[in-house]
Amino acid sequence: MAIYHCTIKIISRGKGMSAVGASAYRSGEILKNEYDGITHDFTRKRGIVHTEILLPPHAPPDFADRSTLWNAVEKIEKSKNSQLAREIEVALPIELDREQQIQLVRDYVQKNFVSVGMCADIAVHDKKNGNPHAHIMLTMRPLEQSGEWGAKSKKEYILDKNGQRIKLKNGSFKSRKIDTVDWNSKDKAELWREAWADCVNRSLAEQGIQEKVDHRSYERQGIEQIPSVHMGVSATQMERRGIVTEKGDKNRLIKEQNRLLKIVRRRIAELGKWVKEQSAQEKNQSINPIHSVPVQSPTLLELLNTAMQQTGQPNSRYGKIRDLKTFAKAVSFLQGNNISTLSELQETLSGMKKRYWNTNSEIKQTEKLLHGRKELIDQAENYLQYREYHKAYKQTKPKKQEEYAERYRTELALYDRAERYLKEHLGSDTKLRPKAWKAEVATLTAQKDSLYREVRKLKEEVAEAETVKRCIEQTIPSIEQGKEKTKKHDMTL
Repeated sequence: MAIYHCTIKIISRGKGMSAVGASAYRSGEILKNEYDGITHDFTRKRGIVHTEILLPPHAPPDFADRSTLWNAVEKIEKSKNSQLAREIEVALPIELDREQQIQLVRDYVQKNFVSVGMCADIAVHDKKNGNPHAHIMLTMRPLEQSGEWGAKSKKEYILDKNGQRIKLKNGSFKSRKIDTVDWNSKDKAELWREAWADCVNRSLAEQGIQEKVDHRSYERQGIEQIPSVHMGVSATQMERRGIVTEKGDKNRLIKEQNRLLKIVRRRIAELGKWVKEQSAQEKNQSINPIHSVPVQSPTLLELLNTAMQQTGQPNSRYGKIRDLKTFAKAVSFLQGNNISTLSELQETLSGMKKRYWNTNSEIKQTEKLLHGRKELIDQAENYLQYREYHKAYKQTKPKKQEEYAERYRTELALYDRAERYLKEHLGSDTKLRPKAWKAEVATLTAQKDSLYREVRKLKEEVAEAETVKRCIEQTIPSIEQGKEKTKKHDMTL
């Protein structure tokens, strides 16, 4: 099944990374960074199935060489915390063969990046573990038509109401930085993510594959469904070998819960539609066409009691008992809910519908809080687990930092993500409270279980209401036969 995955991040010198080192790692080549003199050798790296560089027409032809391109980037960037490159990582649909996957990436990169002046370095990785993906490294500085690097930003002076520059105490003038291109905007990132989904869906459709991906969350798509958790390569491989994993169990539970919610919502809707249809028929038949006087419709209980007496002779004793039990169950539901008319049944169904949506809303809110607390716990554990890697990186000599960063790229990335997440969600309160968070998880889990018990109870009530529908549908033929006899009698008068 095609999955959507598209992440965008910056390769920054301030984080101890280099564009040359990053390109060497992704392409599996040996490249020397002329900026710091470090040689990056990743020729032993496995799983690299395709690499290529795409250039805009006005780019220097030498940039087709990976080393020349990224060393040119390193040379033009002077600051110790310069942003060197942008990387986009995308998951490739396993429904496409290798050539189709490569063409998909090539088309996406050409249309969205190269066409606006970026140089692109593509590397497709596939370790045959069900996770083929592509790394796309992009230049961040615009290229002039002459082939020279342009400025990332320009200074714009802020003017007063008289149109004059505002002088500061240090003698300089008040100004602000204006980006020369919009490549760093959040809106642009969203457009690139959407464009990837469009490219994937178009490629799948061209191969006659009905699968589709969507860059939006379920909430943004308007889907009343709990999102599953990302399995990851390790858990996916274990599940394929028949090994049960915690994430696999969670996704199976989520799938079953979504199925339950979908079934209850659909069955309530179908009952509501049926009651409206019956009410319309009852209204049309409430006037005697011969005498033009109102005809009193029997109550639902009267209909069922009549049907129980006129239910006919089943072919077997078991059939007779089964029919009687069904009618008795329907009568019990009507009596228990004080329902005698279709309008009262409609009111009961409306109440069920309201209960469903209220419970569904509470489930989504509880799931959101639960996910937040679990993520906080996971990130706190990552922060503590990988903190030593970050500390060792900081203590490494500058010339060796790039090598250390590439060797422990995953560990450092997990630490950085955990640190950012904790700062964002804890604010000034940096104290980690895993024990308290786990207690909250237990409380929220119990609350979620209670809400799903309410949904299952609602499902049982819907099933009881459905027995009323079935019984009345069985009753209608005998009632219609009686009406036909009455109509013929009236016509003879």
